[in-house]
Amino acid sequence: MSSAGEAMGSIYRRKVRVCTTCDVRLDTTAARRACEAAGHRIRIHAQSIWWIRYQVNGRTQCATSRSAQKQVAEALLHTRERARVPPVRVTGPVAPIQFEDAAADLLTDYRTNQKRSLRTVTLRITKHLQPFFGGHLLTAITTPLVRQFVERRQAQGASNATINRDLITLKRMFTLALQSGHVLTKPYVPLLREQNVRRGFFEPEQAQGITRQLPACMQGVAAFACITGWRTPSEILPLEWRQVDWLAREVRLDAGTTKNGDGRVFPFTADLHRVLIDQQRLAEALQGHGVIARTVFCYTAGRKAGQRISESGFNKAWRRARIAAGCPSRIPHDFRRTAVRTLVRAGVPERVAMQLTGHKTRAVFERYNIVSAGDLCDAVRRLDQFRCGGPDATG
Repeated sequence: MSSAGEAMGSIYRRKVRVCTTCDVRLDTTAARRACEAAGHRIRIHAQSIWWIRYQVNGRTQCATSRSAQKQVAEALLHTRERARVPPVRVTGPVAPIQFEDAAADLLTDYRTNQKRSLRTVTLRITKHLQPFFGGHLLTAITTPLVRQFVERRQAQGASNATINRDLITLKRMFTLALQSGHVLTKPYVPLLREQNVRRGFFEPEQAQGITRQLPACMQGVAAFACITGWRTPSEILPLEWRQVDWLAREVRLDAGTTKNGDGRVFPFTADLHRVLIDQQRLAEALQGHGVIARTVFCYTAGRKAGQRISESGFNKAWRRARIAAGCPSRIPHDFRRTAVRTLVRAGVPERVAMQLTGHKTRAVFERYNIVSAGDLCDAVRRLDQFRCGGPDATG
């Protein structure tokens, strides 16, 4: 880091960590720790672009010079320092705001930004936050009061993860109120430690057992999820026929429709091609009765024939099917872990597998790469063969 004078802040180049083993940038602490734990070689280098760091109203500001020349960054820093605005003094009282008004502002923010979690946040406010904080001024909600809320939610049997989602919603309310000038500071909102990493996956016979118990129109959903590892409610159920390219033999997800916003492509496998052929036959049968199906997975009988299978409808059928198949704890998202595990066991490079399933960081991908008891037994069997000079001794 190079100093640019006592009152001129500083200029610097950002450092980037790259795992040379995985050939990927380590942009998160979790990704770095995963590679370090695996013994991978990590290289650190400075980017070519210069950045500046300076103070405005007691807060540190960082900005890029968009140039690899040091002189450009120094000139930008000098310009920013000269344009600094003195701290703004509050000359009047802050307009008080009730919790209900802050909640309304939050929901407006969700609606204007078209966030898909609007319904969930609305329920969280109505069922959990409103009964406790309702009637309070926002400035009266302090850290001790937040701790009382946590204690009550724990007494109601809520998990730490569920309580944290409530607290994060409350913190977002304070952020918006601070931006609007209704409060001057935010209280400290402590989050609880979570132990909610799911580790479920399907063995082949379990996946087949649950699939057979599902209604005929939903069996393709389970088969598709097990092959691709795509998310059932947001990526599979809304899938339309226009996203299936028979000529290129691939299925596509449009940019902006996935969780991370990136588009995605999954080329046909033999099993995936069979699933889509079966769904096409169902669509053609519906068309013969004058019903046009836009989505790949739709209801095939009754008044909903041709309509997209709803998330609630699939979940209800899933709960019945998993009990009938003797797998009462399995959830549809376990197909995602199963697909990742299958791709890795098939020898697909991790970078390619991450593109197929839509994982952006290697740390999260590794959480889905579950080791089963069968994998452990296979490893021990290979070890025995190696020690005895068996066929795997030189493999």
